[in-house]
Amino acid sequence: MTLFIGDFFKVLLNPDVDYLRFALIAAILVGLLAPLIGIVVVIRRLSFIANTLSHFSLAGATLGVFLSKLLRDTPLVNYISTLWLGILFSIIGTLMIEKLRSFYKNYKELSMPIVLSLGVALSGVFIALSEGGAQNLTNSLLFGSIYTVSKSDLILIIAITLIISVFIVLYYKQIITLCFDEIFARVSGVNVKALQVGITVVLALFISIFMEIIGVLLISALMIIPVSSSILIGKSFKNSCLYAILFSEISVLLGFIISYVLGLPTGAMIVLFNIFILIIIMTIQKIFLRKQKKSLKT
Repeated sequence: MTLFIGDFFKVLLNPDVDYLRFALIAAILVGLLAPLIGIVVVIRRLSFIANTLSHFSLAGATLGVFLSKLLRDTPLVNYISTLWLGILFSIIGTLMIEKLRSFYKNYKELSMPIVLSLGVALSGVFIALSEGGAQNLTNSLLFGSIYTVSKSDLILIIAITLIISVFIVLYYKQIITLCFDEIFARVSGVNVKALQVGITVVLALFISIFMEIIGVLLISALMIIPVSSSILIGKSFKNSCLYAILFSEISVLLGFIISYVLGLPTGAMIVLFNIFILIIIMTIQKIFLRKQKKSLKT
């Protein structure tokens, strides 16, 4: 149903309507964390990793549905969580990527399609074994369901956001060193292996938690596209981070409001606004470079 923007704010400020406020807070937190993790991923040349891990995490979630069906008549069913299985699979997927990268030293990018293919294959098997029980969950995870964020979900999202933010702040310098020069990081005394494991866990947590909100198909775009825009104009790592967060939050707020007003998918609208910002920056940069070339010739 199409609404006016004024109606959106009326619903948002209505004390009896919690779901919209929960969804907006969750979206803002996604907009903050996605580019912070994304810039580390881009600099380490792992842009495809978010897409890979989200598909591998999906295998964990579908396994959870299958196990719930298999153990439905036993007390064990109460201990099965699709969320935690998704997180576990995401961590396993990242460790597999790192291991495969050590095997293919000259073709490191091969590791991600291999893990992604395994994740998709496992998801297909678990969906079939659950006899369609995982189909609704799969559809929800593929495209996200931001308006289903509950109070308990929001508390978990805030907790994960704090954990990831504290990790990034505490190890900011070490992360930068590792991103740009792993050998120099080792020589400088950085515990590279421990830091890589930390980044792995952070990435796995982010993807597993926010995958349910944004969707498997779009979460990598939220991590990569704001960073793609920021590195075109950022003059330093810190500068690029700030621009990436700014572009991400603008896209999140505009995408969230417009999608609600027009009744369109939220994740898709956020990504479209991210792409729109990228096109604007690329166009402005091209015009600026042309003017610079002309001034040099004269």
